[in-house]
Amino acid sequence: MFAAAIVLGGYGVSQYIARVQPPAPSVAVAATQPAPSGATPAGRTTVTLPEDGRGHFMAEPQINGARVKTLVDTGASIVALSFEDAARAGVYPAANAFRIPVSTANGSVNAAPVKLREVRIDRIILRDVDAVVLPQGRLSGSLLGMSFLRRLASFEIAKGRLVLTQ
Repeated sequence: MFAAAIVLGGYGVSQYIARVQPPAPSVAVAATQPAPSGATPAGRTTVTLPEDGRGHFMAEPQINGARVKTLVDTGASIVALSFEDAARAGVYPAANAFRIPVSTANGSVNAAPVKLREVRIDRIILRDVDAVVLPQGRLSGSLLGMSFLRRLASFEIAKGRLVLTQ
């Protein structure tokens, strides 16, 4: 269903997007809607995603105001949008922008680097998030990768739940 573990390859990526750290071990976890979230005692905002029956965590962030279903994937270096989901979020890379090599579970492909104006999951909001868009038909779903997750104060998986804290 989803290709996993988008890893950037090649040089020259830094002129388009921030340098990406090596991916953390892949999370084999997905959910439907966020559970109730709130502020932690330290004043931080949390969102809890339950594990789905297959051991994955799914999120439906608003990307540039449009809802996009994503698989949370710590093995993905960066947020990776399918061409179709990018269009839903109003992101239309030029044809010649697809020049960043990425490795996916389905093989290698060139992706277009983009900066997402806003990614919002419930009350967690991040702006100017680095991402890539894959060519039409090359990714069946989108991935919420480390370019989003590493900007959080923390994220933790325990007892079948993924807790995101900002």
